[in-house]
Amino acid sequence: MNNTQLDQELKKLLTSSVIKIDEPLYKYTYTETGGAADVYVEAGTVEDTAAVIAFANKNNIPVTYLGNGSNIIIRDGGIRGIVVSLLKLNDIRVEGRTLVAESGAAIIDASRLALQHELSGLEFACGIPGSVGGAVYMNAGAYGGEAKDCLTQVTAINESGDFVKLTLEELELGYRTSRVQTEHLVVVSAEFELSEEKNYDEIKAVMDDLTEKRESKQPLEYPSCGSVFQRPPGNFAGKLIQDAGLQGYRIGGVEVSKKHAGFMVNVDGGTAGDYEALIEHVQNTIQDQFGVVLHREVRIIGDNLEK
Repeated sequence: MNNTQLDQELKKLLTSSVIKIDEPLYKYTYTETGGAADVYVEAGTVEDTAAVIAFANKNNIPVTYLGNGSNIIIRDGGIRGIVVSLLKLNDIRVEGRTLVAESGAAIIDASRLALQHELSGLEFACGIPGSVGGAVYMNAGAYGGEAKDCLTQVTAINESGDFVKLTLEELELGYRTSRVQTEHLVVVSAEFELSEEKNYDEIKAVMDDLTEKRESKQPLEYPSCGSVFQRPPGNFAGKLIQDAGLQGYRIGGVEVSKKHAGFMVNVDGGTAGDYEALIEHVQNTIQDQFGVVLHREVRIIGDNLEK
């Protein structure tokens, strides 16, 4: 089935989604890099999302899911098969002390709605530029908090297109890992149990403090993929990179941030290939100088550009 045929079949199947052929993916990533998707689907409903998954499974077509593209590098050759964007699944609501958010909603927006309802527990997420689904996928965290601290259950879709519910325990959340990753599940909504112990001013004070810390330390003025590496045991990736004298080191248009060594920023039309080369160089340098293996936190997906 070629791309045009695939496009036609999906248009028959999906009633509430936007479908595009050969859609450039650099438009949907924080790094502003990435080749084209064979077929790009902006899923309009949870039902359409399940239908795409079931269709892809039945026809042996690879399918890739995108949130807001904040902690991902898509290679310059793009992605084969179907790419499904979940960003239109962005409803957030509060029911008592429970916040329910669809996967495409920004985790920042979830933290802001919690503040409006004077609910505490999502303050750590006020500066994380990811989606709710992405936060569950990698058990996102910052400033001492993690998704697992207040997450209670999620609704997901398995590879057959069936809906499943998973409790916190069943999610098996660890440091930047989850069962969602290992079983290739697609989160469509998540529930967070929050606290009423703090008032609006107390919650906002914490969020303002964390926002100030983030804005003062992170290179938000440039495109980037966020924190590139996981924290090595007993150390910090940024400190090791700084101690190795790699701040400002550049390959192509991508450099190790001079503001925060744990970030790599696209300063001059960089490519995904530049990112990968710079990541490998930093990993090799840190291992050679300090004997420490840096593991990536950022996901790298897609095909390399054919030469």
